[in-house]
Amino acid sequence: MALALEEARVAAARGEVPVGAVVTDAAGAPLSRAGNEVEARRDPSAHAEILAMRAATALRGAKWLADCTLWVTLEPCPMCAQAASFFRMRRVVFGAYDPKGGGVDHGARVFAAPSCHHVPEVVGGVRETEAGALLRGFFAERRN
Repeated sequence: MALALEEARVAAARGEVPVGAVVTDAAGAPLSRAGNEVEARRDPSAHAEILAMRAATALRGAKWLADCTLWVTLEPCPMCAQAASFFRMRRVVFGAYDPKGGGVDHGARVFAAPSCHHVPEVVGGVRETEAGALLRGFFAERRN
């Protein structure tokens, strides 16, 4: 999660919503890492999770990440949760919960839907305080 938080800080410095993601292999070694690039790419799908999962599959030359873990600083939105299912992630670990936009424990609850083809193991709240403070600080600065 430390690497994902680092990516979130870098994203914030670029003016992006501070969300970072890392994909690790079965041994825990990082395969890819990314921060949000929605503003830079002018692409609403350029979330950290999507970018990190795409980079990991490109590195591996395979479309699935069945032995990998996705680490992300914020509860994935429905788009990213569904993508994690399609990438066949073994595990999704996230920091801050997102009652408004989350798609795992909140909102759409993608992995609980009968239409979900692959359900990863989910662990939420890892370094939640730190991840949440980063997001709150970013948005407080934008409001002022």
